[in-house]
Amino acid sequence: MEYIYAALLLDAAGKEINEQSLVSVVKAAGMSPDEAMAKSVVTSLKGVNIKDVIKNAQNVQVAAPAAAGAAPAAAKKEAPKEEAKTEEEAAGGLASLFG
Repeated sequence: MEYIYAALLLDAAGKEINEQSLVSVVKAAGMSPDEAMAKSVVTSLKGVNIKDVIKNAQNVQVAAPAAAGAAPAAAKKEAPKEEAKTEEEAAGGLASLFG
């Protein structure tokens, strides 16, 4: 992810996104750069207008909430039970990190 962040930062600064610039940004952030990863990211971003991708991502509308509003009342009553179970599972997962 650090190479994607570096590419976003370089694009925002109006700088060219190339292997050397990505390596420089990653190194400046205090991490050990991987030249192969930098090369892969540069190759993947060739011909991509980052500003357009970000603009389009912000305009994406999610249809799932609209479909959830049409669910019958019985299904809504079952949802809190599933959420409680999910919270219990999450708490159990967090406990395993510390115990």
